Amino acid sequence: MLRMSYGADFSTNHRAQEFFQGIIGRHLRRPEQRESFATYAFGILGDGERKSVEPIAARAFSAPEDVQRCHDRLLYFIGGSPWSDRDVRRAAARYVVDAMREHEPVTVWIIDDTGFLKQGKNSVGVKRQYTGSVGKITNCQIGVSLCVSNRKEQVPIDFELYLPGDWTDDPQRRKAARIPEERVFKTKPELALDMIGRAKADGIPGDIVLADSGYGDSSSFRAALRGHGLDYAVAIKSPTRFWLLGMNEEVERVVSAEELGVELGLSAFRRITWRTGTKGKLSSRFCFRRVKPVHGEGDPDEKEPLWLVMEWLDGEAKPTKFALTTLPRRMTKKQIIRIIKERWRTEMVYEELKGELGLDHFEGRSFPGWNHHVSVVLCCYAFVVVERMRHFPPSARRQA
Repeated sequence: MLRMSYGADFSTNHRAQEFFQGIIGRHLRRPEQRESFATYAFGILGDGERKSVEPIAARAFSAPEDVQRCHDRLLYFIGGSPWSDRDVRRAAARYVVDAMREHEPVTVWIIDDTGFLKQGKNSVGVKRQYTGSVGKITNCQIGVSLCVSNRKEQVPIDFELYLPGDWTDDPQRRKAARIPEERVFKTKPELALDMIGRAKADGIPGDIVLADSGYGDSSSFRAALRGHGLDYAVAIKSPTRFWLLGMNEEVERVVSAEELGVELGLSAFRRITWRTGTKGKLSSRFCFRRVKPVHGEGDPDEKEPLWLVMEWLDGEAKPTKFALTTLPRRMTKKQIIRIIKERWRTEMVYEELKGELGLDHFEGRSFPGWNHHVSVVLCCYAFVVVERMRHFPPSARRQA
């Protein structure tokens, strides 16, 4: 569970007051904005099942007239009040990153996306589209996230709402959802690169980017990461083709990731244990080969040699997981696998954001409203993670 059982009422917790009304509040220009932000945040942190405007207002007051006033004020604050999501998210990111770095360096950024299931067709960005959240095509919004991570904690610091072309290209839908004029259609990898650019500009620490194959299969995404001076370890699909490199990294032949793994056979895969959890050692069989991705008619896609990392899961007839990484040869294979496997915690983060903090509870339809709601949730998550580290420091916890 995300929230801890140390018994503090967040609305009277002095550190919560300092964070929401001080650290975050200084980026909200008017007193009523700071008051509304705190009310909404404490509503999200509270015990209520729903974390949207109406139930938050109902829990904050008992008299009907007070509930209505609070409801109207919060509705405007989330849906219409002009405040900077960028400034608020930056402040929360720096707050939690500083606390994380007291225990261990923050070196990894993780790109992923999650679905927000919806009824109807009027919520901004909604469409029948695939989401890994339920593993199928369904009516939903898609949010792309950037998390920062070390071996102990993983925290989301930014989100982008994916807007399909039938939203960005429709003037009526744009106007109804108040989509900014400057917002044009962007792919999910392009949205991810926007967040990475902001994090770099804001001085957020991180050297390595992890992502699934929806991002890793994009050669332009990988090249942009290198342009930012970042290493990466990204998943790729099994048909991806490579130039296989020899002992002296000379080009030998073209082969797909799956073909190479099957050709090498199980005997070429070595078992590596990357961590010990509460249920025992976490291990699998891996094989590393130096490659250059194929582009177009067969030319190498990237100039630098990369590691192709293949994983053969126990009980499987062939390798089924593949990753491509720029991580240097001086690193041990165990170190590389440990970094790649940091991605597994992202689904747990999404579960906490949705189950505990109502990330997907926003009931409005506008683009600004969605972003304001997400910003408050990100601030709440940052605050709770710092409190968790304060009461249960990483050194005193067993790794899950």
